[in-house]
Amino acid sequence: MDPAALKSELLDQALAEGFAAMGVARPDAVPLAASRLGDFVAAGRHGQMAWMEERMHWRGDPAALWPEARSVIMLAELYTPAYDPLALLQERGRGVVSAYAQGRDYHDVVKKRLKRLGRWLIGRAGGEIKVFVDTAPVMEKPLAQAAGLGWQGKHTNLLSRELGNWFFLGAIFTTLPLPPDAPEGEHCGSCTACLDICPTSAFPAPFQLDARRCISYLTIEHKGPVDPDLRPALGNRIYGCDDCLAVCPWNKFARAAHEVKYASGDGMPAPDLAELAALDDAGFRARFSGSPIKRIGRDRFVRNVLYAIGNSGVARLRPAAQALVDDPDPAVADAARWALARLP
Repeated sequence: MDPAALKSELLDQALAEGFAAMGVARPDAVPLAASRLGDFVAAGRHGQMAWMEERMHWRGDPAALWPEARSVIMLAELYTPAYDPLALLQERGRGVVSAYAQGRDYHDVVKKRLKRLGRWLIGRAGGEIKVFVDTAPVMEKPLAQAAGLGWQGKHTNLLSRELGNWFFLGAIFTTLPLPPDAPEGEHCGSCTACLDICPTSAFPAPFQLDARRCISYLTIEHKGPVDPDLRPALGNRIYGCDDCLAVCPWNKFARAAHEVKYASGDGMPAPDLAELAALDDAGFRARFSGSPIKRIGRDRFVRNVLYAIGNSGVARLRPAAQALVDDPDPAVADAARWALARLP
């Protein structure tokens, strides 16, 4: 089958599946990715994310991950929030969860969609495929830029002139040769809104991130106590941070998300902190079953909740913190004592 015609049909099918955009890149389209990743790790900016260092040879070279692949199909999946994430930061008695984690785990939702699209491709043209959503050693953002879906902004996340920056990325590697798209250039201009708003100054320079200071990293990936100097900057963010995404001017072009599974199941994007602090392991697992939040475990999550309580200035939250000063987890107990020392 003519590769260009196949790609056109594939795009139609991708949109019918619910993806917002599609682009194609060659596996060797990101030659600078390996050296940039090496510099990032060498500087220690990956923090405790040892998996970045352990699998750099695959992450930096998509062709090494699967040598038989001829094309990388990159797809965008919208999760645009229906509320203002920045406004929730004023709800001091409530915990702010990143917009992408409000509902079902995107890994599961996107992967199922990718597999359906991949099966269609095999049925239409043969070949082999592998699908990836964030958990494999694939540098999705550089590949997506090479495929023309957008560019990595000064906050290092992917931006699109048509979609804003509220979208997930999925990848289908295939042995089929498909015509590649032209890479997207950078369109941030002189804007520094994302850099200026960062509460912890996690951007050493435009287009560079030090994960060790990033609230998303600190609340999700970082194990053990968070540096006391950084805790006040966490505010009431208990899982992730959307500040640099929410402030981006390109979001004026953001489209509404149509996948209802990404919305909060109870319609409350910022739950009460006292209620969350009372969760034991069983309660945590039950509440966040099917959510990306579940993977960090009860202890790390409640640690984050206690930092938010300590930053709240809300006296009614004292009993919630007091109940955890002798928690078996040292980081939780430390966070409880820290919170109590700050509450009125």
